[in-house]
Amino acid sequence: QVQLVESGGNLVQPGGSLRLSCAASGSIFSINIISWYRQAPGKQRELVARITWDSTTNYADSVKGRFTISRDNAKNTVYLQMNSLKPEDTAVYYCNLVQLRNSYWGQGTQVTVSS
Repeated sequence: QVQLVESGGNLVQPGGSLRLSCAASGSIFSINIISWYRQAPGKQRELVARITWDSTTNYADSVKGRFTISRDNAKNTVYLQMNSLKPEDTAVYYCNLVQLRNSYWGQGTQVTVSS
């Protein structure tokens, strides 16, 4: 089994920054893909950023140039650095890990961008 715990969500003003963390524990294999998704009220969950085991990354067009995903394999932790935040970034952010064709989700962390 795998457990994912997100942290770092908060209320921030437009233009501000936050760093989210996703700590993984349990049966973690070296080959996996970890992603950040988000879900705003009344909207579908959407992919924000993804990082593979060899640190290949990709991003949603809406966050390119503002968000950076990274991973520390020694700590089994993935980070999402979010800069130049906009009100439309407001959502619950979820961490997802895929390995051996299994998919695991964290409980989510709330990010609110508002003045």
